[in-house]
Amino acid sequence: MSNAPVDYEAVIAATEQWLEKAVIGLNLCPFAKAVHVKKQVRYVVSEASSPEELLEDLIKELEFLAAEDPEVVDTTLLIHPLVLQDFEDYNEFLDVADAALEELMLDGELQVASFHPDYQFADTDKNDISNYTNRSPYPTLHLLREASIDRAVEAFPEAADIFEKNIETMEKLGHEGWDKLGLQVK
Repeated sequence: MSNAPVDYEAVIAATEQWLEKAVIGLNLCPFAKAVHVKKQVRYVVSEASSPEELLEDLIKELEFLAAEDPEVVDTTLLIHPLVLQDFEDYNEFLDVADAALEELMLDGELQVASFHPDYQFADTDKNDISNYTNRSPYPTLHLLREASIDRAVEAFPEAADIFEKNIETMEKLGHEGWDKLGLQVK
């Protein structure tokens, strides 16, 4: 991987633009707007260049989020532009992330959601527009509080339908519509 320093501001700016235009703008996650507006999203750019270094950063962020007041920081986006660029490697790392949650005894309290520039759901073609629901400018681990998810699901009774609605949204948008968003995402 590259030894060039990470431009934190550019990485965060691209991620915020993706959050605002795709995740919130297309309503892919109806829960995202509230924490974004309240500035309760923590953006952390990892300089990890190996999965082992990323695991160290993940553990630090899981511990931070578990200890922090949810009114101050409700969720964390751990963005890692220098490691796990290959989606299959990234996908395998998610098992490591889940094991870290268990080892820290935070499963049931926190969870990790996944976003990647090459995100691909099982049994889909690489270029299937449905994959774009989870495509972000950089590989990103989204650390969420279970209590926040529970509250959001109570507020949005149709939460179980989000996945299907997202695919429908992306199919209506199509690749041309996605490109028009002007995001730094494949």
